[in-house]
Amino acid sequence: MARHDASELAQRLGRQAEAVCRHYLSAGYREGRYWLVGDVRNTPGRSMFVRLKGADSGRGAAGKWTDAATGEHGDLLDVIRESCGLIDFKDVADEARTFLSLPHPEPDPDHQRRPASAPAGSPEAARRLFAMSQPITGTVVKSYLRKRGITALHGTGSLRFHPRCYYRPDEHSPTETWPAMIASVTDLDGRITGVHRTWLSPEGSGKAPIDTPRRAMGDLLGHAVRFGTAHDVIAAGEGIETILSLRMALPGLPMAAALSAAHLSAILFPATLRRLYIARDDDPAGDGARDSLVERAQTAGIEAIVLSPTLGDFNEDLRTLGIGALRAATRQQLAPEDVARFLTLAA
Repeated sequence: MARHDASELAQRLGRQAEAVCRHYLSAGYREGRYWLVGDVRNTPGRSMFVRLKGADSGRGAAGKWTDAATGEHGDLLDVIRESCGLIDFKDVADEARTFLSLPHPEPDPDHQRRPASAPAGSPEAARRLFAMSQPITGTVVKSYLRKRGITALHGTGSLRFHPRCYYRPDEHSPTETWPAMIASVTDLDGRITGVHRTWLSPEGSGKAPIDTPRRAMGDLLGHAVRFGTAHDVIAAGEGIETILSLRMALPGLPMAAALSAAHLSAILFPATLRRLYIARDDDPAGDGARDSLVERAQTAGIEAIVLSPTLGDFNEDLRTLGIGALRAATRQQLAPEDVARFLTLAA
């Protein structure tokens, strides 16, 4: 479809914005000059708002929408595409033209009832962001991790890629978009409670050149980004890259990244756990997390073994000293029975 045809369709839909919303975003409701709903796929909530009145085009046009939880935005053609699950734009245009030729429903009083909100940063918003992301195969996430020396990416379904993840430096700054690695934070039952975002440079050579290229959202305390299924033995550390680096030496050992020293000290233990490896960072915060976690594990009857890097952290060891040195140093710190169980898989 030509650009001007799409623009004309979007404008025609915008003139009937409330009718479009009642039809395609039926889980929402009107509040003042806006239609509120959970997201563009018609999830109940109120983090997405659609402008019902405004100009035909440009900033503030009727039909323009923004999802405050994810930073997504668009027009009513995007609403039709996402809510109907359409892929080809010809199908979107056909659906729009069909709608424009239909009589429009009268306002339904039931839509004035307000559903539970989905605040920005909530677990629900985190689950939506993860769902709209894609597998990392063939993306700049793999390029970024390769630059960090991480090439073993088996069992990394907790990592995904978003090509245009929204970033806002502060509430007074405009929103930017950058590629991002999206990591799911889950509880012990595998339920997503939050996500961690690492914004990347467009070519994947490193993090994006922004003030805070890492941010988390959702319910994080006690939970983690998980790699592999934990049973009797697990390794837990702070950063995603730290844990992925350790997995280069111990590919069969289930691991969890708690995302910070404070969250590492509070990570929850699986009921079947009998041995916990603590992958510490060599800094005061890492020492504090180590001490707290050792005490908690021992109180719970779990053997705690600290794995220490030669340099600042395990990713620095991997990049500077190489996989051979990392594997050798790790071997010396493992319980004897775990050498054969986990380390030989990496030989």
